[in-house]
Amino acid sequence: MTWALIATKHLELRKRRGLMVTAALLTVGIVVLVLGLRLVFHLFDPASDGPAGSPSIFSGLSNLLAEFGFLVAAAVGAAAGTTDLTDGVFRGLVITGRSRLALYLARIPAGLAVILPVIAVAFTVLCLVTSYAGIPQPTSVSVNGVSIPANFDQAELQGWIQQHPQQAAAAFQPGPTPSPAPSGATVSRNITVLYGEYTDDEIAGSNPAVNEMVKIGLWIELEVAVGFLAGLGLGSLTGQRTLTIIVLIGLEIIVTPILAAHVIPYFIDGQRLAVGVALDQLRPAALGAAGLSGGGPGGPGRVLFGGRGALDIPLMPTWAMISVIVGWIVGWSVIGAWRMMTRDA
Repeated sequence: MTWALIATKHLELRKRRGLMVTAALLTVGIVVLVLGLRLVFHLFDPASDGPAGSPSIFSGLSNLLAEFGFLVAAAVGAAAGTTDLTDGVFRGLVITGRSRLALYLARIPAGLAVILPVIAVAFTVLCLVTSYAGIPQPTSVSVNGVSIPANFDQAELQGWIQQHPQQAAAAFQPGPTPSPAPSGATVSRNITVLYGEYTDDEIAGSNPAVNEMVKIGLWIELEVAVGFLAGLGLGSLTGQRTLTIIVLIGLEIIVTPILAAHVIPYFIDGQRLAVGVALDQLRPAALGAAGLSGGGPGGPGRVLFGGRGALDIPLMPTWAMISVIVGWIVGWSVIGAWRMMTRDA
């Protein structure tokens, strides 16, 4: 695998203008359109329409960018895995004596160099608008309608609860009838759970910090890279770009949500083998707390990057989550390379 071979494969993908335009429209285009409209609406009617950047918009567009990024990356991967066959040049490449393994491996950096910068541009635009055209950082956190000062650590929250028992009861024990004020012993036993609820609401109502934006960006790029490698491997295996795209679209928007939202008896470990379930558990906290389910049997459960599983099935151990993601990356790469090396010319 040489730099010239990688550059050639990169050029082959970039020359597919329809694919490149579609990739740009579904990533950068959507972000620019949504934020542009919000900027215009706020400019003409600031009283009714808030700033373009807000925690809910940032979370929504980040999750949308991850979903569309996976699909676009899968399409680019499928194109990279089938381009030699569809263009009728595979036999010519084999006759030259060039290593088939090198032909396959060159597609990985070539394709990632196409799709990752597009996602990076879209996410950078989102971060800039959120940072410079967003709402001011709030000084309080609204927990079930009760305002609590922001930026408390766990000990400070416990002290506030003990000093404001009635407000704490309304915030953390909401119900149709007033709840009795929690006792000191009850607060001490449950402070970890209460602090988790407090931080969830704090994250959902605040603009993400720079370090959180970096974590979210890395998570999105990881999801995109997995989508590309799955599309590349499956495309090389089937030799059919359309079939590959249809299968991965079905996996992402139909199969994965079903597996993540329903506990199937005696099949929970099988559900966890879906890469979307593992990536969802890795979802950073600034996204997992903002409107996602996350309250099922698995609970919010912190994992890597401060993530919170946005799942309705029990969370898997961190080592198992990493194994699933690495398994999909390595597995599809091996399958695609094997098929490239054994295909009849």
